[in-house]
Amino acid sequence: MNNAGSTGPIRKLDAVDSAMLDGLMQLNVTGCFIALREAVKRMATDRGGAGGAIVNVSSRASEIGGANEFVHYAATKGAIDSFTIGASRELGGRGIRVNAVNPGMIDTEIHAKAGDAGRTTRAIPVIPLGRVGSADEVAKVILWLLSDEASYVTGALVPIGGGR
Repeated sequence: MNNAGSTGPIRKLDAVDSAMLDGLMQLNVTGCFIALREAVKRMATDRGGAGGAIVNVSSRASEIGGANEFVHYAATKGAIDSFTIGASRELGGRGIRVNAVNPGMIDTEIHAKAGDAGRTTRAIPVIPLGRVGSADEVAKVILWLLSDEASYVTGALVPIGGGR
């Protein structure tokens, strides 16, 4: 599982400075790329590895866009989605499946760290299932994608957002 990232602070697009964007790109995109690159060196069957599966953690923000709060974060997660698709096509023949999960409103501390601890509660009316998700619900999808039960799944971007 390839999971590192931050939303950065809640900001409108015109309030995101270059340093903030660079920091998010380094952590959310470059960090993911480097971790996956190093995993490939050890996992690829053409390099003596046993193959396997990698799951990147993206976000529903990559599709929703994060307007008025997290456009900067959404852009980094859009890069993860593109990276996941490209890596899956490049690495499938080398014995590695690559997928991503795209969590939506999940009950974690990430919202408080971004400056809005009540964000998930306010989002409930726009979530078709009428509740926020849990980290356990995300973990179960990740475990499935890593398992042999998902042996023919690669390049998937799995939304875990309660329908949002």
